Amino acid sequence: MKIAVITNEVLKEELLSQVEAPELEIVWLAEPQKIEGATHYLDLLFTNEKERIQLLSSFTSETILVNAVLTTCKDLPQNFGRINGWPSFLNRPVVEAATLNNKYKPDIEKLFSLLGKSVEWTPDTIGFIAARVICMIINEAYYTIQDDVTGKEEIDIAMKLGTRYPFGPFEWSRKIGLQNVYALLSSLAMEHKRYEPAEILKQETQ
Repeated sequence: MKIAVITNEVLKEELLSQVEAPELEIVWLAEPQKIEGATHYLDLLFTNEKERIQLLSSFTSETILVNAVLTTCKDLPQNFGRINGWPSFLNRPVVEAATLNNKYKPDIEKLFSLLGKSVEWTPDTIGFIAARVICMIINEAYYTIQDDVTGKEEIDIAMKLGTRYPFGPFEWSRKIGLQNVYALLSSLAMEHKRYEPAEILKQETQ
């Protein structure tokens, strides 16, 4: 299997975190481009723009996987699948993925198995599962700051010691990108008010 992966160094390292020498022929790219012989494309730097979707679609009729936490498969071509590839979430042995076409699932599972990861299929909803939960924890940490309970460093330490999370909520927000956190919470808040971003979180995204 020959695949083309559009990525940066941080996400490349996370993608390879469970395997030293993947049994794949991988072409690493900084920008989307047609690669001769590549049947599968993985765009970890995906932006939901019409031009980018059309460009990726022109490369192959086989599986195209995109890092799309805020976009659902309903807004993508039929041969597209989506994964939660936000920073820190690929650095795990399990990848959250969604597709509306079951025929592509075996290829996607095989691809990630060769990268030392298994696939957890989730409903095609904004935020998947892990990103929703972590962003809610981050939001609650901002509400705690807003209520003048304690400071960011203290919350990070307490969460890591008390829950054994790999990062505190503010550390996690920096890795994910606070704009991403805010965008997801704002999208979810349109249907469920409990996701409404804390005012301080809003202010820090300005």
